Amino acid sequence: MPKWLEDAVFYEIYPQSFKDTNGDGIGDIEGIIESLDYIRDLGCNALWINPWYDSPFKDAGYDVRDYYKVAPRYGTNMDAYRLFEVAHEKGIKVLLDLVPGHTSEEHVWFQESKKPEENTFSNRYIWSDGAFCGIPNHLYISGESDRDGVYMLNFFKCQPALNYGWGEVKYSWQSACDSPEAMATREAMKDVMRFWLDHGCDGFRVDMADSLVKDDDYDKSHTQAIWRNVREMLDQEYPEAAMVSEWSNPYQAIPGGFHMDFYLDHHGNGYNTLFRDYETEGGDHSYFKCDAGGDIRRFLEDYLPKYHATKNQGYISMFSCNHDTPRPKNSLSDEELKVAYAFLYTMPGVPFLYYGDEIGMRYQKLTSKEGGYQRTGSRTPMQWTDGENAGFSTCNPDRLYLPVDDGVDAPSVESQKKEEYSLYHVVKSVLALRHREKSLQADGSFEVVHAKKAEPFVYRRGEIVCIVNPDSASAFLPEYVAAMCGESLFTVGRAERNGSELAIGGQSFAAFRIVKS
Repeated sequence: MPKWLEDAVFYEIYPQSFKDTNGDGIGDIEGIIESLDYIRDLGCNALWINPWYDSPFKDAGYDVRDYYKVAPRYGTNMDAYRLFEVAHEKGIKVLLDLVPGHTSEEHVWFQESKKPEENTFSNRYIWSDGAFCGIPNHLYISGESDRDGVYMLNFFKCQPALNYGWGEVKYSWQSACDSPEAMATREAMKDVMRFWLDHGCDGFRVDMADSLVKDDDYDKSHTQAIWRNVREMLDQEYPEAAMVSEWSNPYQAIPGGFHMDFYLDHHGNGYNTLFRDYETEGGDHSYFKCDAGGDIRRFLEDYLPKYHATKNQGYISMFSCNHDTPRPKNSLSDEELKVAYAFLYTMPGVPFLYYGDEIGMRYQKLTSKEGGYQRTGSRTPMQWTDGENAGFSTCNPDRLYLPVDDGVDAPSVESQKKEEYSLYHVVKSVLALRHREKSLQADGSFEVVHAKKAEPFVYRRGEIVCIVNPDSASAFLPEYVAAMCGESLFTVGRAERNGSELAIGGQSFAAFRIVKS
């Protein structure tokens, strides 16, 4: 396990929307380099950069045309290598986004694979053995090539599925997981990883990591085997490299070789109950929505078994949001988010912060861009200043990749830095606390102290006790909790003592050093 993960806090960058330095309306690598001091000063010491590979951008770069080349709109490979170098000089690690399940239909592998003549890449993708022979229970395309067969899709029409084999072979055209063609695909992806690791990147976030082997068994055992093989390669050749999976099942992802697994916003799971319960039936009872009737036990019932099963093998990674998820400001106020982020960044595991969430950027209802559809509204330009184009770009507004939030009350880094108690300053302060206190870092122990509906939630992280009250009314803590609390380390809102009593204000969070007996 790379030791640097113990104190890592990641900042996710959607490159086309982060910072434009050449005035073309699209963010670029130079803009990331120029912003590294901002990211470090905020308290993040690692980056996850969404795909920057050459692409036709029918799915915002998740349709890769060339894994070995930076898309010209972002810069050059030399710019990427310089980013790694400068980031490392500032103590910042960089993860790239690996898209192993499919490529663009314009990738040279697919251009060769669709030829009727057999060649090295004929079986790099999943094809049936006849143009009128479909692929049961899966998306596929027919009639698009001279090859006599249909090819499987993972998502859009532009994303043919790479061939890692099938969990159960039922047809003659299907490959076993240990077939030469499936192994060749795995090795080709490992070579992609080696290329970027050799040039300075520190690992990968892996897109749809659980979906490589088709019709895998319940435990995804064949897909796990692929990633364990990849992990063996990393441990031997790049022991400081790290991987985080888009899997959201740590029971499988962590034993399967990943250092971290995202706790994704899945319908009705524990994470969903914290921020986005409005996505489920029965009304919005999100825990961090003030006076909404939330119950922290809904989160704990899902989270605790996963945490205890995997805490000695890897990390569960929670995030403020990501490029596929509605921004938390969609339903929560800044005051609600202050408490939510204080909780999020004092929990175990390795946390992630999505660009702009530190200032409360809002979800925008927009027309789809590059296959974003409803996700587009979380991908708008970073709001740096209160000036033109929010300081993202000097281009004419009609050339922007996406429109900036033009509301009179749109937040910006510039304005929030001036406000003493802004969301930005709360995020910066809680991240500084996490870095100072080893108990609050990834490996620090976690214990529930008090968890009842309509009462403050209390949890212990090593030598620190944390208290969360998302509702409007102040509350007294049980005597045994008050007796634990010594030196005050950090507060959002109010936490007040009166003799042996301890009260937590409404919409407040507090962290105390535990009294040693």
